[in-house]
Amino acid sequence: QVQLVESGGGLVQAGGSLRLSCAASGNIFSINTMGWYRQAPGKQRELVAAITIGGSTNYADSVKGRFTISTNIAKNTVYLQMNSLKPEDTAVYYCHARLLKPWDSYEYDYWGQGTQVTFSS
Repeated sequence: QVQLVESGGGLVQAGGSLRLSCAASGNIFSINTMGWYRQAPGKQRELVAAITIGGSTNYADSVKGRFTISTNIAKNTVYLQMNSLKPEDTAVYYCHARLLKPWDSYEYDYWGQGTQVTFSS
């Protein structure tokens, strides 16, 4: 069994910052990609940022220059530093991991339970 546990969401004001964390644990051989998605009310879930085991990153255009994704590979943890937050960043943020299990070549996708980021005026 694999679990992704997120933390760090909350209320934020204009121009504020938040740092999200997500730790993966359980039956993991290696993690190939970790990332953050978000879903605002009435909208589809969208990619915010992703990072590969090799360190390659991918960001949504709407967050480039404001958000930074990073990892601590030894701890199977991914972070999302969010700066200059805007009202449109309000959403539930979900952690995602694509990983391998021991003795298994199949890539599994796992999701966290989600953490709410709300813009407060």
